[in-house]
Amino acid sequence: MSTSLSARNVRVVRNGAVLLDDVSLEARAGELVAVLGPNGAGKSTLLGAIAGDFPLSSGAVEINGRSLADYAPRELARSRAVLPQQITISFPFTVREIVAMGRGPWLDDNDDERIAAALQRMDVVTLANRTYQTLSVGEQARVSMARVLAQDTPLLLLDEPTAVLDIGQQERFLAIARSLVDEGRAVVAVLHDLNVAMRYATNVVVLHEGRCVASGTPQTVLTPALLSNVYHQKIQVTTTADGRAVILPEHH
Repeated sequence: MSTSLSARNVRVVRNGAVLLDDVSLEARAGELVAVLGPNGAGKSTLLGAIAGDFPLSSGAVEINGRSLADYAPRELARSRAVLPQQITISFPFTVREIVAMGRGPWLDDNDDERIAAALQRMDVVTLANRTYQTLSVGEQARVSMARVLAQDTPLLLLDEPTAVLDIGQQERFLAIARSLVDEGRAVVAVLHDLNVAMRYATNVVVLHEGRCVASGTPQTVLTPALLSNVYHQKIQVTTTADGRAVILPEHH
């Protein structure tokens, strides 16, 4: 299930404002690419552009060598799944019904098995008959991710998937994202936590004011100099006793 996503020289202009300018990103099977940067850097815009939800002013986005424009909607939905930042569900759907929506592009003999596997993987089996509105924020996040998993695509695009999760939930969530990558999928995730990116991402792309200022492995890109510059705050990178890099703001 080898997959590749390629965004080249993407430019997005909305109402005269340049939201992204000349941004490129690659993601291949077996890679977790984290999109980082301060608020307003263009991270969600980039995710929307590579998902095919935002029109490009210039540049190109291809999945497996084909332009997004060449995909029929259903075919695109079989190629990539998107977890948006905000999900509003106003009807009293049960958890199982919401996860089953991920099967919309397929509707085949595998549906029940894929739904069950997604519920299991996100540890929401016991919530299957609850309505979405009765869940905690963390449970809702896991259910939304289960819907994305049920879609069973080789490419997953996640917009700040851990923003509402506590530290334990965040770790479990990212361990799942990383296990998808280890199974040969490609994941692109907008993350706001630099330490999470350092631990789980295979590659990072750092945006600043709509431009890509660095890309590569977390260890080579996430340096004190670059981070201090981008976040306008003195940042240091230290190493723990077990050899892990940790990113910390410096106190004046």
